[in-house]
Amino acid sequence: EDYLKMQNPTIAVVALVAGLTGSGPVQSSEPPPAPNGIEFPQGYQDWRVIGVSHRTDNNTLRIILGNDIAIEAARAGNTLPWPDGAILGKMVLKDATHEHWPTATVPGNFVHAEFMFKDKTKYAATGGWGFARWLGKDQAPYGKDATFVQECFGCHTPVQGNDYVFTHPVLL
Repeated sequence: EDYLKMQNPTIAVVALVAGLTGSGPVQSSEPPPAPNGIEFPQGYQDWRVIGVSHRTDNNTLRIILGNDIAIEAARAGNTLPWPDGAILGKMVLKDATHEHWPTATVPGNFVHAEFMFKDKTKYAATGGWGFARWLGKDQAPYGKDATFVQECFGCHTPVQGNDYVFTHPVLL
């Protein structure tokens, strides 16, 4: 079985829909770092899709992307634990209804981008993961100070047995 032969077409479709609706992230310059010092990842727009999810509790679609290290790990089934250097990104968009297909849920307005950075030494206190989130089209850093990561880590604690990651890579 091959893992994730899906390349950029899905990202291109999401970018097209977001561009058409004016709902995608718009960046004229680099966003400031998260309150814990994590820098916004360069080039994430070119990462490949690892998975997707739909949250019915807040009506959002999520496209989960990975850097090259994460993609290689997913394809090899090397995600327990994920290797150091892996970065998982999640593009979160509100649910919308397709104008010509009312039963279809499609990407709507962009909500935020969030990332998990694997470094088992640097982020040992949070399961080996550094967390960061940037809100809205302006990509404003989330959190008043570095303690925001406890909120992220607390949410991911139930999936400790999956290396604190909710996402299961798509098997193609």
